[in-house]
Amino acid sequence: MILAELFPYSRLIFTILYGITAVAIIGVVVSENRNPVKTLAWVTVLVLLPVVGIILYIFFGRSLRHIRMISRKKRLKLTNRDDIKHLMRSRQVVRYEDKKSEHQQMINLVNSIQGSPYLANNEVEIFTNGKDKFDALKQDLLAAERYIHIQYYIIENDKLGNEIADILKQKVAEGVKVRVLYDHVGSFHFDMSYFKKLRKAGADVYPFMKITFPEFANRINWRNHRKIVIIDGKVGYIGGMNIADRYIDGGKMNKWRDTHLRVKGDIVAALQVSFAIDWNFMKRELIEESVDMVEPGSIANPIAMQLVTSGPTSQWVNMAFVFQKAIDCASKCVYIQTPYFLPSDSLLKALQVAALSKVDVRLMIPRKPDSILLRYASYSYVKQCLTAGIKIYFYEPGMLHSKVVLIDDDFVTTGSTNFDFRSIEHNFEANVLLYSKEFNHRMLEVMRADMQECTRISLRAWRKRPLWQKAVESIVRLFGPLL
Repeated sequence: MILAELFPYSRLIFTILYGITAVAIIGVVVSENRNPVKTLAWVTVLVLLPVVGIILYIFFGRSLRHIRMISRKKRLKLTNRDDIKHLMRSRQVVRYEDKKSEHQQMINLVNSIQGSPYLANNEVEIFTNGKDKFDALKQDLLAAERYIHIQYYIIENDKLGNEIADILKQKVAEGVKVRVLYDHVGSFHFDMSYFKKLRKAGADVYPFMKITFPEFANRINWRNHRKIVIIDGKVGYIGGMNIADRYIDGGKMNKWRDTHLRVKGDIVAALQVSFAIDWNFMKRELIEESVDMVEPGSIANPIAMQLVTSGPTSQWVNMAFVFQKAIDCASKCVYIQTPYFLPSDSLLKALQVAALSKVDVRLMIPRKPDSILLRYASYSYVKQCLTAGIKIYFYEPGMLHSKVVLIDDDFVTTGSTNFDFRSIEHNFEANVLLYSKEFNHRMLEVMRADMQECTRISLRAWRKRPLWQKAVESIVRLFGPLL
């Protein structure tokens, strides 16, 4: 009887409740003082798309900037050990007379936004294919004596994944401490028995932001995209390759081209700190294992490096700042490899300004990436780039998954960060900055070899693409921040 009496007013009641909720959310969005364009976009969505707007905001609109990944007490305990203090001592010395002013500014920037020190004592090996990288990784894993820390966005239950798992189980049996951190969404569609077997063998395995109910909406948008390995505090790996067969055989893409680094030196301790913070964020456990203290002069031809981690909990948009600063400082060239190109307005303008200033700006992306939506979203920026004089290269053999930015003669950054909205603003990422003419030359040779397998796109030819494609590009571009 009561329901029947209320039914005529149900639409009015719903409208009032929705209005109150929408106004409250709009108040939150405005109070966060975000980019005005984003704020207006969310206000428009909430007003014009009843119910759907609120759902989209719950999943994709909220900020994690207030979340602390590790307590001050635990961070102090982590960084106050002798081995880590050896690494962090360079925080006290931020001027390097042998560095040009642009490098000093980048060093200062990264110190300011993250407290990540300049580390001069490192050696680096570059891998451009999965076979070489995973052959080296398996050898290093087999040689482990104390601990293995593994962090990947994707660990697939395939041939390679099981080879790695067998090694990890063997090392656990030998008394080596094994910790594995995987992204729950990245590995969600794989057989979870893979991780159960590792746990049963004695490995400590944990998902990052496990998707459960009712926390689903709180976690689905925040992904850990980092690919890091630390072995005994002596050897580290960082780059773009996940653990999956396609990084070796190409899978459905015929060829899967990526970049990964094997590092030794002080940078390994920085990787350990990053892993320890992520592990604490999920497991609430502080890692106690030490890292090797590398003495100055112990590496013949050392390469200076900094580690930059970024994510939705960072106070600043760390990798966006690094990209912006690097592009602004370029005087000769800016070479970029990225699987997806969805730049923010400020980064796009920085590239255009560089090109219009006669800096040699080149962008290399796959002609057909592994996502059709991201393909057309990336295509939507091509005309703006070409018009400014940016040279666009489409990689033809398969999937170009490499994430590299090379500036002038002596700066490179590479890691897990794509040149797109999601990677820069929503994902947890890790990149290294390398200040080295020798390394820059090595990476330049790699990129030049890749260009030989590319087709350079001209503005005249690009304008002739079908009308339907132009329409799709424009529509998909609207959803760029969510892709």
